[in-house]
Amino acid sequence: MKSSKAILVLFAITLLTSCGTIKSNLKNIDNAAIKPQVKNEQFLITEYAKDSNYGYDKDYPINLGFENEKNSPKNIAYFFNGLEGPKGEKIFYLKKENCCPYPTKRSVMGAGTLEVYEVSIEGTDKKLQLYLNIYEKGKVLCPKGLQIKKYNPQ
Repeated sequence: MKSSKAILVLFAITLLTSCGTIKSNLKNIDNAAIKPQVKNEQFLITEYAKDSNYGYDKDYPINLGFENEKNSPKNIAYFFNGLEGPKGEKIFYLKKENCCPYPTKRSVMGAGTLEVYEVSIEGTDKKLQLYLNIYEKGKVLCPKGLQIKKYNPQ
């Protein structure tokens, strides 16, 4: 898995340098965004996205780059643990691919990619495709089609 990530990063750098200057198309980066509070292994998400592109469009990914990229699996799990289906159903997520290389100063390689996740909702055939960004920061919201999981202190 690590070798495929290294190959992808090398591909992204090659693409960026071979094409000259490639600018980022990401529209929702917010360097002043604050990492959501974490309780019981989940982000305490407090707001719903108003824009239907949020998370579903590669130009409006869910930006979780609050720490270095080594901590991204933990933040991705916290994000998905803070969500549920529209009627309170359990959700499942699976990383499908990396895509959409762009230049960034927040990566040791100088390039970042988005991670594409497939989200399934328990008891339905519905599958959602969400774009996550582990390098840039942004306000963490609940994408349309899902709901915020209520915090259960257990």
